[in-house]
Amino acid sequence: MDTPTQIDMSAMRAAATRAVAALKPLANEDRLLLLCQLTQGEQCVSDLEEKLGIRQPTLSQQLGVLRDQGLVATRRQGKNIYYRVVDPDALAILQVLYSLYCPKD
Repeated sequence: MDTPTQIDMSAMRAAATRAVAALKPLANEDRLLLLCQLTQGEQCVSDLEEKLGIRQPTLSQQLGVLRDQGLVATRRQGKNIYYRVVDPDALAILQVLYSLYCPKD
């Protein structure tokens, strides 16, 4: 007879802590839209503002949060700052969210 596998609650709690930390930055509509747009490739702030309709102050604030959380990185080219998603776990989460919630063609 097979014995049920015991769940290591300490490991489960640590995993839950990591999962919550990964999901918190995504629990904001503007940040989620920014990340979804950035999955299409690197983009500058002015392009993001135009495509998403998020005003500059809010856009800068939310991009700062994403940068502080290590989800996006920047590079400067002249006067423009370009953003890109650098966290592979965030990309995987976004892919699942897209498949569940975004309209199908």
